[in-house]
Amino acid sequence: MTQSPPDIADRTALARNRARAGGDLFLHDLAREELQLRLSEVNRRFTNPAVICGLPQVWGDFLPGARVVADDPVLALEPCAHDLVIHAMSLHWAADPVGQLVQARHALRPDGLFLAVAPGGQTLAELRAALAQAEIELTGGLSPRVVPMAELRDLGALLQRAGFALPVADVTSQQVQYRALRTLFSDLRAMGEQNALAARRRSPAPRRLFDRTAEIYAAHFADQDGLLQATFDLVFLTGWAPADSQPQPLRPGSARTRLADALGATEMPLNDTPETPPKD
Repeated sequence: MTQSPPDIADRTALARNRARAGGDLFLHDLAREELQLRLSEVNRRFTNPAVICGLPQVWGDFLPGARVVADDPVLALEPCAHDLVIHAMSLHWAADPVGQLVQARHALRPDGLFLAVAPGGQTLAELRAALAQAEIELTGGLSPRVVPMAELRDLGALLQRAGFALPVADVTSQQVQYRALRTLFSDLRAMGEQNALAARRRSPAPRRLFDRTAEIYAAHFADQDGLLQATFDLVFLTGWAPADSQPQPLRPGSARTRLADALGATEMPLNDTPETPPKD
């Protein structure tokens, strides 16, 4: 029996943070706009969509008539029930992201479309660096304070591991300017993205920690006008449930046309014996 990986999140704290979300949800707004654009470029009409999310108050109306389910470890989706599944802004909190994608693929009909969007890459890199430096200076150690962010390459590999056909992963980056660090913290609270890591330190952080973080942030990540720079990367994953109608790669050695002929180039044979470079 396969053992489930340990959960990175304190689910009670995460649910509490998400229940309080509301206000300026600019990152979710950007994700919605990008997903709508991508769907508009797909020449297909979807009739049975599903949306997996942690903020139903934000994503519940994204697709009319869609089944909206929580991003629980076991997704409330039936096999082969949907022609479109969207995983919206919660994959970064999953203890088993591959398991989430596998379940989404099983919920798709053959040739159904899967789309996911989640923060990743360099998201909050400036905050993570400033917090780490401040905490090391003041306490001599580190406590988990920001959820780990997967890189584009790693997230793209998840699609292949989950068995999707025609996998594609790409990223869009948003640079946001803040006059004060507390405004960035307010935006994270609005999106339900406060620290809910299971391994976090449960005692209150000293006030000096955040004062020192603000000083380091301003020293290293402010522009010439004193505005603090914050990076938000949104990683988008696209894949299709396998189907016989999809393009299939040819077997190695089955080509009937030489590459040189296709390119209109002259083929130059390789020497059987490589030349020995001259010696000094």
